[in-house]
Amino acid sequence: MKPLRWHDHISINLFWLGLNIRNTALGSVFMPYLVDLTVRPEIRNTALGAMRTAGLIVALLVQPAMGLLSDRSTSRFGRRRPFIVIGVVFDLLFLAAVGISRSYWALFGAVLLLQVSSNISHGPLQGLIPDLVPESQRGRSSGVKALFELLPLVLIAFTVAKLVADRQTGLAIILTGAALLVTMLITIVVVKEQPLQERPAGSLSGPMARVLGVLAGILAGGAAGLVAGGIVGGLFALPAWAIAGRGAAIALGFGVGGLVAMVVAVVVGVWGGALATLGQDARRNAPFTWWIVNRLLFLAAATSIQGFAPYFLMSAFGLSREAAIDLNANLMLAVGLLTLLAALPGGWLADRLGSRRLTGIAGLIATGGTVLLLITVLVPNLTLMYLAGSVIGIGAGLFMTTNWALGTELAPREESGRYLGISNLAGAGAGMIGAGIGGPVADLISGVRPGLGYFAIFAAYAVLFLLSTVSLLKVPALRRTTLESSPAPQSA
Repeated sequence: MKPLRWHDHISINLFWLGLNIRNTALGSVFMPYLVDLTVRPEIRNTALGAMRTAGLIVALLVQPAMGLLSDRSTSRFGRRRPFIVIGVVFDLLFLAAVGISRSYWALFGAVLLLQVSSNISHGPLQGLIPDLVPESQRGRSSGVKALFELLPLVLIAFTVAKLVADRQTGLAIILTGAALLVTMLITIVVVKEQPLQERPAGSLSGPMARVLGVLAGILAGGAAGLVAGGIVGGLFALPAWAIAGRGAAIALGFGVGGLVAMVVAVVVGVWGGALATLGQDARRNAPFTWWIVNRLLFLAAATSIQGFAPYFLMSAFGLSREAAIDLNANLMLAVGLLTLLAALPGGWLADRLGSRRLTGIAGLIATGGTVLLLITVLVPNLTLMYLAGSVIGIGAGLFMTTNWALGTELAPREESGRYLGISNLAGAGAGMIGAGIGGPVADLISGVRPGLGYFAIFAAYAVLFLLSTVSLLKVPALRRTTLESSPAPQSA
């Protein structure tokens, strides 16, 4: 590959901007706001967690499947771009369905359909950097990708979120769809792919069956996590009940049990899914599998804090849903700006200091920010909340740049779609684990003492950030040539 010019990195990654405008608007604004409109306050965290979990199960299947199909596509328009077009056409339809939903179950169905369409584009999109960017420039290109993933935090804060706070949800939906459409059209026109001349040998049935195995793996991880969390939580709850009564037993049991459930679900789920998808390659390229563990631990904490933020603000400061969305928009703006400032030099630093080292530092920074957030739960203070969010944002910005660069280094180039496609174990698993477990924990414990549930889940997320750094001990600094010399899979 010949070196790329600066604007090539922008065009190759531009659709990440539209995709993440949609993701941020849906996950941080539309879903929390519309769920709160349609369910009782005491179950809103559980309802939001259930909706995110179901939608992300769909994403867990669709995204890697589309990555596999795009790896084998011989379309004269390229391997990735046709999938991007198809996904956006249906995205626009299902975004409209979200906007007209008037009940929880109607919204639930619209979100599931939107996850299907979005991941038709998302899976193939992940192959553009390995397809088109020379290895020596992937850190920089990953930095641009991270910029376009994080910029929506700022853009959504003063556009879509403000419109929803003013009860103009329909206009906010239209603006989100327009951003998605424009970035897709520019990508299709500007990015030049070399069509695949010959379809890869081998049957598609084996890899597609392993995609189904991803779901089995993550569900097995969830089941293992719930069992382990139940046992450990019970061991803590029993003495608490005897000493301090039922309320303390519920708080301690579900708090500790929820944390254990999340951690076990991450490790078991990732390894189960990776083995089902990659077979023995998951063991031969064990650093790549532990990279997914690292990514899932971090994203489970980060995305869940972001998703539950409006409900926490309503609880801590006694705000209406519109006022909470408005305040959350201001927080998103401040956090987003600092996230961007951290991300901008991330790719450059990754090329020079190493992606693994900087990914670990990002986890430690985010841990510190979440500890500050815990203080705001006990003593609500807006200044401290802005500080806590900003520190987490700095960690997230550094992580999003350097972690993806690390993944592209670990994935064999000739099968980048197959390998990076299962990174959705982290993207989809984050919501399933962080919100799917955290939502019910927050509601159950807050039923004992209002607001205490948020302390429990934020404490769990601080531990997940810390463990994301610890997991990198399983990702040694390997040379890429070592990975690419691994035996090829039996079917592709």
